[in-house]
Amino acid sequence: MLLRVVLILTMASAPLTAQLSEATLQTIREIVRSSLEAAGTPAASVAIVKDGKVAFAEAFGNAKVGPNVPATPAMRFKIASNSKQLTATAILLLAEEKKLSLSDKVSRFFPDLTRANEITLRQLLSHTSGYSDYYPLDYVAPWMARDTTPAEIMTKWAKIPLDFAPGTRWQYSNTNYVIAGQIVEKASHQPLLTFLQSRILDKLGMTSALDVTASNWSPEDPTGYLHYATGPVRPAPPEGNNWMWAAGELAMTASDLALWNISLINGTILKPAALKALTTEVQLSGGTGSRYALGLEVTNLTNGHRRWAHGGGASGFVSRNITYPDDRMAITVLTNCDAGPAATIAQKLEDLLLAPSADPTATSSLENAKKLYAALTDGRVQKDLLDDDLTAYFTPQAIADFSASLKAIGAPNSFTQTSRQDRGGMTHRAFTVRTALKTLRISTFVTPDGRFSQFLISPVD
Repeated sequence: MLLRVVLILTMASAPLTAQLSEATLQTIREIVRSSLEAAGTPAASVAIVKDGKVAFAEAFGNAKVGPNVPATPAMRFKIASNSKQLTATAILLLAEEKKLSLSDKVSRFFPDLTRANEITLRQLLSHTSGYSDYYPLDYVAPWMARDTTPAEIMTKWAKIPLDFAPGTRWQYSNTNYVIAGQIVEKASHQPLLTFLQSRILDKLGMTSALDVTASNWSPEDPTGYLHYATGPVRPAPPEGNNWMWAAGELAMTASDLALWNISLINGTILKPAALKALTTEVQLSGGTGSRYALGLEVTNLTNGHRRWAHGGGASGFVSRNITYPDDRMAITVLTNCDAGPAATIAQKLEDLLLAPSADPTATSSLENAKKLYAALTDGRVQKDLLDDDLTAYFTPQAIADFSASLKAIGAPNSFTQTSRQDRGGMTHRAFTVRTALKTLRISTFVTPDGRFSQFLISPVD
């Protein structure tokens, strides 16, 4: 599929005030273009937050095909289950006002639902309630093409036996969020969208947001598509009204969803305790982590930093939205086709944007480490490679022991750096040395002027 890219770098609702290098921008665009082409997905809208500000907001491909209508960043895409984090936030805002509590039982609001006196609001929002999912399918079945109501969904799916005892398992269920949305309306005495609009959307300037269960999908916005096997894209039939209610009802631009991510980073909507509840992994009754908080998947990156994420799927639309609060970064990808590559694009962008920074002195440090190792093997030191502390450490006895032990295991077959970390105004570098007889680890500290302040050798096996 030939894709035409529409590049619009200025959005009225989210000025691009953070900077990405031109090389990074080119790589981002290539990632999106190639991923769309490989998947056969017509369009994507992508927004990136860097340093707590929108740094990128562009649309790619065609919002409509046959005839083609180019996608623009001003177009709304259905974000589907990425709406859940806003529904969960609505519950937490009401909890801050003492109108309810996460430990409240569902029976306080809907006593006629199955085992409502045992299930807490926290279990609803964390998918640990046991209520069966009314919407597990990835296509629109005939009964889902007809209009419904939240009350009908609750009657059919929340008044039957649970799939498991509350709190004992994690199982994704849209039914939980239909119930949660109804609780928001009961506790606030407002329609759900009215509450979201006044308490979240308007405050953050998310002016494009639309409730697709209450408003007609605009002809100005993208068409959702599907594939039958690997065939061409076809228009996807929409769900009937209210099937997405509170579990995935919102549509918006990628840059508006980025504003929500910025609010999570800055804590501008929820107070600290409530934000912690929203983003803290819920534990199952046996003590196992669920990897899910309240409307958010929660994991840690290899650098220990937190990642709050969610995906979304509505008929003809797939989204992925990720916030990295410790890095003050976020990635939003919205696509207009079933099985769209939103998650693939988001992962590739994460790999790109969180890649380790360049290490300009790595080569020279490795060469100096090899020189010092060779000198010690020969029973000497190169004083120009040492600072005063390490010079004092290498007494005649230390040099003799280094030399005898290193000679005994033979010359290195390989010598590589295995880790790097800044500490105490210096750089800690670890090296691995392999000889025919031993594998060694060298723990070093390198001063800003390139000299060693530590050079300790220990066996690995």
